[in-house]
Amino acid sequence: MTARKTPPRPKKKAPAGKAKDDGAGGLPTREQILTFISETEGNIGKREIARAFNIKGSDRIPLKRMLRELEAEGLLEKDGGKKLRRPGELPSVTLLEVTHADMDGDLIAKPLNWTGEEPAPLIVIVPEKRRGKRFAGEAPTGIGDRVLARIAQNTDEPETYPYEARVIKRVGKGAERVLGVFKPEARGGRILPVDKKARHEFEVGKSDAGKAGDGDLVMGETIPGKQHGRPRARVIEVLGNRDDPRVVSLIAIHAHGIPDAFPEEVVKSAARMRHRGLKGREDLRDIPLVTIDPADARDHDDAVWAMADDNPKNEGGHIVIVAIADVAAYVRPGEPMDEEAKKRGNSTYFPDRVVPMLPERISNDLCSLREKEDRACIAVRMVFDRHGTKVGHEFIRGLMKSAASLTYRQMQEAIDGKTDDKTGPLLDTVLQPLWNAYQTMLKGREQRGPLELDLPEYRIGFDDDGKVVQVKEYERFESMRLIEECMIQANVCAAESVEEKRKRVIYRVHDGPSRERIMALAEFLDTLDISFSKGEVVRPQNFNRILKQVHDTEHDRMVSEVILRSQAQAIYSPDNIGHFGLNLRRYAHFTSPIRRYADLTVHRALIASLNLTPDVKKDGQPEEEERALEEIATHISMTERRSMMAERDSKDRFIAQYLEARIGAEFKGHISGVTRFGLFVKLDDNGADGIVPIATLGAEYFHHDEVGHALVGERSRTTYRLGEAVRVKLAEAAPITGGMRFELLDGGSAGGSAGRRRNASGRGRPGTARRRGPPKSASKSKGKRKSGGTGKGRRH
Repeated sequence: MTARKTPPRPKKKAPAGKAKDDGAGGLPTREQILTFISETEGNIGKREIARAFNIKGSDRIPLKRMLRELEAEGLLEKDGGKKLRRPGELPSVTLLEVTHADMDGDLIAKPLNWTGEEPAPLIVIVPEKRRGKRFAGEAPTGIGDRVLARIAQNTDEPETYPYEARVIKRVGKGAERVLGVFKPEARGGRILPVDKKARHEFEVGKSDAGKAGDGDLVMGETIPGKQHGRPRARVIEVLGNRDDPRVVSLIAIHAHGIPDAFPEEVVKSAARMRHRGLKGREDLRDIPLVTIDPADARDHDDAVWAMADDNPKNEGGHIVIVAIADVAAYVRPGEPMDEEAKKRGNSTYFPDRVVPMLPERISNDLCSLREKEDRACIAVRMVFDRHGTKVGHEFIRGLMKSAASLTYRQMQEAIDGKTDDKTGPLLDTVLQPLWNAYQTMLKGREQRGPLELDLPEYRIGFDDDGKVVQVKEYERFESMRLIEECMIQANVCAAESVEEKRKRVIYRVHDGPSRERIMALAEFLDTLDISFSKGEVVRPQNFNRILKQVHDTEHDRMVSEVILRSQAQAIYSPDNIGHFGLNLRRYAHFTSPIRRYADLTVHRALIASLNLTPDVKKDGQPEEEERALEEIATHISMTERRSMMAERDSKDRFIAQYLEARIGAEFKGHISGVTRFGLFVKLDDNGADGIVPIATLGAEYFHHDEVGHALVGERSRTTYRLGEAVRVKLAEAAPITGGMRFELLDGGSAGGSAGRRRNASGRGRPGTARRRGPPKSASKSKGKRKSGGTGKGRRH
């Protein structure tokens, strides 16, 4: 005997105002029916309505007619079969597809079958709890999952997420996106993924190719298909052609999910803004502040000035002013532009373009400290004694006018005696006093002892058509360190001032190396007969001593690489643990609010805590933002890592594009990485990274010496170790993935000299022997390396 299904129960008591309660079969009103459908859980149809309102017999005929009328008027709709619902409402149990995660890390979904005229509502997934713990057994594992979920109204954030959902069960994986290059074939085509780690190409049917042509960069969507052979996909968007040089950075933008188009309301809002005037600000226009930036700088948000302190109590001391664009005066908390800036987290700098955090009207106009033009700013006036120790500071909200916009080269050449038309008139009154102040500040820096790692960066040059014509190492000047030190000190002042007012702020924190990394570094240095105490408290000076010891020796580059890899990643956090690399107790990013959201939050905290007029209430940090600092810090730490990976990937692709025409050429380089599957080599001339597969090193087994960062031949004892100079031939360059494969022509050392610590088998820590095999394709190679700086070379 089959049990009868229990009809759904209303959430509330029986509908108010029901026509009859005696079973005589009176009809409810239209409003009562609509209310009942909206407020009742479960599947609602004609039978459930009749049962709830006690409608029997012939009275069901007018009920049916009433429901048809409501459906014809658009007040009701059928969901699939006989189920009824209000248009624009979701059934209590429905299928969802997880589309993304929000800033708080919550998974957000949309209904799979949405028929409303308005855009489908966003639904936040609420984790279930069982036995006091979150139950993940039926929870979605990630974006793209399809789930059956129970829906309810969301009372916490109804404007952003009208519904919340609790997962009943996961029903499968939704379509996945694939970014790649389209290659046509007789039956349709293929998508060749741009991701180096992708294992498959994707088959595209004729009807799924759309308007994609040969070599087009496309966004594809996977579709169910064969169990054997290539997986299938359909083209959903054509992004450009691979022969267009500009497509390289476009790949990185889409591959890493970097937002590159501003909402229309944000653009319009920026266009309406006007320059802030002198009202409520201190007039700094008579102070000849100057901007000093790279020749290819995309934004100019900081200016500097200095003079000898005329206070007799501070003989030999200096006054330094650092002025920063007052972005907070234009980008106010909670407004659409602020939300978009928060979402982006930071600007992303590619060799051929920048994806800005703020619209161009803000970043390149209102907040760009242009030469001879009035600009709103927040400045910090710092006083240093003759030992370079900061003895005081104050913040000012003012109006400035840049006396000159200079490059690092111009500044350096002026100090070295080669002035030009712009620097000549400024040398004695502006530039030399600034240089003198820097020399004094250096004494304080040397006393502090920050980590002095100095690794090369490379600049990519383009012609007018956007093709790469040059890749060379950045020319470095002492004037870069001048600006760097001024910015570091300004950032320290910002952290100190906010902390003194007991207001929360987002710090830039950098933890010291973990014990495991210190142990590994000590073991490696022991192979070079360099002592490194594992027991003492490690400070940056410990590393500096080693770097000085190996300077200008054959181990210089190798030791620098290993020390870099031993360091932790700097992040943002409202919990201050100090900055290990800079050897500072407190540090908060203040100097680049155009390109970093962290700096903007610090500006707001300063405005609020120091009561910096004008418009403290509008421009200062509201309580809502202060309470959300933990979430903001986590989010912008993620966006920074995302940008770093995208910048690195685009550089790899541009360099591969540049070298593609030079396959077969020979280059000098050094081993930049040692793995179980081969060597990574960095070319000296242009910083290009590529792999030498272990299969090409010789017809013998090679052991991976983890301690010595080396590969050691079992029979010949030939050793290839990190940092060693090599000569290689370029065998393959894949611009789409950025991968390169080299053949080793010269390098390595005989006799197993990878280190003194070995066991009987000749290994350091146990490594896996690899046989000779087919070379690994450059398009599939992968490895790890640290990224350099940003477009301005100031990432601490």
